[in-house]
Amino acid sequence: MTLSIGDLAPDFTLKNQHGEEITLSSFRGSNVVVVFFPFAFSGICTGELGELRDAGLDAEVLAISCDHFFSNRAFADRDGYEFSILSDFWPHGDVARAYGTFNEDAGAANRGTYVIDGDGVVRWKVEQGIGDARSLEDLRTALADIS
Repeated sequence: MTLSIGDLAPDFTLKNQHGEEITLSSFRGSNVVVVFFPFAFSGICTGELGELRDAGLDAEVLAISCDHFFSNRAFADRDGYEFSILSDFWPHGDVARAYGTFNEDAGAANRGTYVIDGDGVVRWKVEQGIGDARSLEDLRTALADIS
């Protein structure tokens, strides 16, 4: 499935790094940045999530990987991520597939970023391969454009 600008974002409920269930639709009324990342503890992912941690974005950040929530807990604790790091571990990659960003060969999500407005509509997206880092400035611009 390919997700397009203007589509209603697929809803999901996943466990965060604390084992709490987080549902996308519970953030209606607020902008949400959904960030798929391939692997906890990898270099590019650590750099990107560190930028998000320090960015002070005016949006809820939900970072999603196919790692188990115990791995995500260790990753979040090590690097001080206070936003939710969600586990798409089982059924493996179902949410990444719903967003069209699951990499079957790697068994992990590609780097998909989706800005979702308060009505649950995808307003901006960028989809990149596992080895391609994202631009924080492009994300900032996208959020400014919907504010």
